[in-house]
Formats: sequence, structure tokens, C-alpha cells
Amino acid sequence: QVQLVESGGGVAQTGASLRLSCARSGSRIATYAMGWFRQAPGKEREFVAAVNWLGETTYKDSVKGRFTISSDNAENTVALQMNSLKVEDTAVYYCAADRRQRLIDSSRYAINYDYWGRGTQVTVSS
Repeated sequence: QVQLVESGGGVAQTGASLRLSCARSGSRIATYAMGWFRQAPGKEREFVAAVNWLGETTYKDSVKGRFTISSDNAENTVALQMNSLKVEDTAVYYCAADRRQRLIDSSRYAINYDYWGRGTQVTVSS
């Protein structure tokens, strides 16, 4: 059974940084693609970033250059370093795992993920 638990959310001012972490457990989890998604109030869940089993990464255009996703197989965690935060980054952030080995571009689609965490709130104020 795969479990994902997010942490690191909070309140930050515009331009500040936050680091989200996703603790993952389960057999063969190191071979899974991992993604971060977010959902703002009144909006649909959207893709933010993903890393696959090869270490390839992909990002939503609006976070490129500001956010970095990384995977630590020894610690069984996936992190999302968020720099230069903007008010529009405010959302609940979810960690997700895809047990299939797909091309990295396929990791942009929520439907491809099998497991989800409960989310962590990120609020950016001006």
C-alpha cells in the first residue's frame, strides 16, 4: 500500500521561499513517477511539476525557473522547492505517485496518477 504525506506548507510573503516535502512509503515506490499538483479555491486541480524514475523533470510554464522538484530515494521523499513565490501560487498542494513508467510529458496529467496525498496549504500574501 502506497502512502503519501505532504508537509512544509504555510504562509509566505511575495518573493519568499517555501519547501514542500512528500514522504512516501510502499514497495517499489522508488520506480514511480512523482508529481506535484495544486488546487486554488474555485479552480480545477492543475499540474505543477513531476519527476520520473529516470530523474527527468517537467514543470508548468508559470513555475519554470522558480520551482524545483527533486527526489531522494534514500530518504523516500520528494521535495518541491518554491522560490520567488507569487500570490497566484496560493493553493493546496498535492503529492501524487504514478506506478507506471511513462514518458515524462505524460506525468503532466492527473489522470495518470494512482496515489494521492491529502495536500498541504500554501498561502502567499502581498
